[in-house]
Amino acid sequence: MTKTQKRERIARVVEHLKALYPEARCSLEYEGDPWRLLVMGRLSAQCTDERVNIVCRELFKQIPDVYAMASAPISKIEEIIKPCGLFRMKAQNIKDASVRLIRDYGGQVPDTMDELLKLEGVGRKIANLLLGDLFGKPAIVADTHCMRICGRLGMYKNGMKDPYKTELILSELVEPSEQSDLCHRLVLFGREYCSARAPRCGECPLGKAGLCEQA
Repeated sequence: MTKTQKRERIARVVEHLKALYPEARCSLEYEGDPWRLLVMGRLSAQCTDERVNIVCRELFKQIPDVYAMASAPISKIEEIIKPCGLFRMKAQNIKDASVRLIRDYGGQVPDTMDELLKLEGVGRKIANLLLGDLFGKPAIVADTHCMRICGRLGMYKNGMKDPYKTELILSELVEPSEQSDLCHRLVLFGREYCSARAPRCGECPLGKAGLCEQA
């Protein structure tokens, strides 16, 4: 496909997914608190959103804000978040990032990619999640669902697993105003239809619409 054809296809995908999932919401239950989304985004690495939500109910009950996290004993943070895996590194990251937020940003989450990447444990995936959900900016969250599904849709070579390349490609193909919501809808679509191991291709609405290379 040419770039123009890819843009046309992804625009149709966007409309189909809007019909399937009218509410494009983040799976992480951060209750509108930017700092909580930052923490939960870090904890979600190699962990399900469902588990993060469960763990963070207790975490935020005991450590409710950026100031409490900055002063909390690292052992206490580790104990609470242990079910999320990689708990020592994650605990240090969320504590250090909280300290930096207070020191450099008045306790507020910054709204640019460059500033977000200065925070401990924050890579482009988390930064894009924050930019899109908190600040309404164009942002491609190149998680496993996004990479897998858009490869199958023909946006790039199927099986590519490079998040940064995925982000660059899709940012040129998807309308800026649709980018963040599309990524949330791809997560929902990946869970319902387009899983990694057992995709329901025979029932797939995108396949039936002629929008998937694998159909």
